[in-house]
Amino acid sequence: MPVTRSKSVGNTSALTSHLGIIRILEAIFTCVTFSLVVHSGAWHGRDGEWCMFSWCFCFAVTIIILLVEFFGLQHRMPVSWKNFPITFAMFATLMCLSASIIYPVSFIQNQSLSKQQRGYRISATVFSCLSFLAYSIEVTMTKAKPGEVTGYMATVPGLLKVVETFVACIIFVLISDPKSYESPEGVQWCMAVYCICFILSLVVIILCIGECTGWLPCPFNKFLSGYTLLAVLMYATATIIWPIYKFDRKHGGQPTRPNWGNFNAWDKLVAIAVLTAINLLLYLADLVYSARLIFIQG
Repeated sequence: MPVTRSKSVGNTSALTSHLGIIRILEAIFTCVTFSLVVHSGAWHGRDGEWCMFSWCFCFAVTIIILLVEFFGLQHRMPVSWKNFPITFAMFATLMCLSASIIYPVSFIQNQSLSKQQRGYRISATVFSCLSFLAYSIEVTMTKAKPGEVTGYMATVPGLLKVVETFVACIIFVLISDPKSYESPEGVQWCMAVYCICFILSLVVIILCIGECTGWLPCPFNKFLSGYTLLAVLMYATATIIWPIYKFDRKHGGQPTRPNWGNFNAWDKLVAIAVLTAINLLLYLADLVYSARLIFIQG
């Protein structure tokens, strides 16, 4: 009888390589995390919903990436596979990091819990931290090495774009509850800075993932340098204006912290000021790398 050999169904190296194993661990850790939280029923409110969304979203996209690479469908996807996985991994790193901080603060600290409830929530926090660690390892493994030709999002400026947009999202959350941007005009300018820079960074990420950088009327690297320089100047003004209008009595601010609880509206104003300064430093580093890119390619 003739012997027939079965053909392999997919690319097993996508699962057995170091990167594949890391992605499998990411899927396992996030799945265990949201399973523990669902079992304990401790994910109510906006903080809990964000944590649950982060874990479920990261799990779902990680499974999709594993399936795409296993069946070799990268070239059939409507996105740049040189840019999409690293972009997602960076976002997932930040999302799991935020969930690993928010969840224990909101659902473990200062809570009257039984031993079993506390055990479930601590276990969920541990697996969330493991998820963050796994995604950060993936970013380290897949980011561009010196001299390597790869997608823009795998470079340091590309990864900085992800962090900049994520920090801006945190600012939006803090500034909207309670609303801290309606007056005066200086504060409204700060809000305009956050929105404009966020939108431009997001546009850059979308252009790279969709491989649409050729649509720009000017060279992509020059566009990046011009936009990043504009963002640095705008964030520099916001870093100065926000504290003046929020903490200087002459401009209607409140310089001292009122005793209204653990994390009150004044604390959020301070957090916004700190995050504004952090984003300024991120855009400044981005500008240095973008300018360097122009000189290298020039």
